[in-house]
Amino acid sequence: MSDLLQLVVQENAADLHIRVGVPPVIRLHGTLHKVEGPVLRPEDTEELMRTITSEDNIQHVRERGGADFGFAFGELARFRVSVFKEKGNFGIVARQIPSKLLTLEQLGIPPSVRELLYKPRGLVLVTGPTGSGKTTSLASMINIINEERDDAHIITIEDPIEYYHKHKKAVITQREINVDVPNFAEALRRALRQDPDVILVGEMRDLETIDAAITAAETGHLVFGTLHTTGAAKTIDRVVNAFPVNQQEQIRIQLSTVLQAVISQLLLPRCDKPGRVAIFEIMINTPSIAALIRDNKTFRIQSDIQTGAKYGMVTLDSFLLEKYQAGMISQEEVITKAQDPTTILQKLQELEAGRTLEEASRR
Repeated sequence: MSDLLQLVVQENAADLHIRVGVPPVIRLHGTLHKVEGPVLRPEDTEELMRTITSEDNIQHVRERGGADFGFAFGELARFRVSVFKEKGNFGIVARQIPSKLLTLEQLGIPPSVRELLYKPRGLVLVTGPTGSGKTTSLASMINIINEERDDAHIITIEDPIEYYHKHKKAVITQREINVDVPNFAEALRRALRQDPDVILVGEMRDLETIDAAITAAETGHLVFGTLHTTGAAKTIDRVVNAFPVNQQEQIRIQLSTVLQAVISQLLLPRCDKPGRVAIFEIMINTPSIAALIRDNKTFRIQSDIQTGAKYGMVTLDSFLLEKYQAGMISQEEVITKAQDPTTILQKLQELEAGRTLEEASRR
């Protein structure tokens, strides 16, 4: 296992997959690559699993079918590990957590996000599919608050803890689900009695947690949370629809008041060199957007984002086009990931026509 983890670090791969019936597999720049070697047998995967898993976690896997935990590979790297049963055998996915926190600029996050880190209160949602870099973006945001705000006690609630933060200007408390506290909702309730200024909720996965996060934002705390949605409108609908129908109008009113921003992101493979590039949509809650949330007109939010550049807003589609024009992503990626493929296709055709005319005029 040590050799495999060494390989992941050496190649700067994202994930290591261990399964019965296939050699070990690493994910490099979004693509899966089989490691040279024999096909793994059930006893092989169990032996590999035992080298990095405590008896408590093994018991958890046997009783519940899976366990998630953080794992330090010496001084080289940390991994987020998921051990699980499949077809009666053990399987492992280990995701490498970068040891160095990147700046917002290095991650490509638009500058308007930095202003959110100094808000005294409110809810900031970072959304996107699994593996889109939400945790990395949030860790960088928390690091800036930690380095620059001496008025902040930061509480992070994670499952598991991925990035370890040291106390800097701020004081930081990191709590892990199933280690320090049983669940997100309980951790949030307790957090409100621990003099927090900033709270990070690793995953808003159920009604109780979403409700507690909104309450925390409403009572004067800056709350960061994540959801597995893409786009501001879908995110707001997901939050509202988590509640019973008779509470949804009240939640829309609360959200319109406490929501500061929705940051949606994707990670796409680069076409100009190995690696991936982050794509963002930024929605800042203006009085106009707050009114749309209150009036249940989230379908009109997209047009407000399109015209909200002066507030630091940007649409996913315009960000995709920008990276395509810079030669960083392929046309296929732009079309498949666009929120409005018809309009994007039209703009791509206009760009191609413009390039053809420009080349003709040079001749």
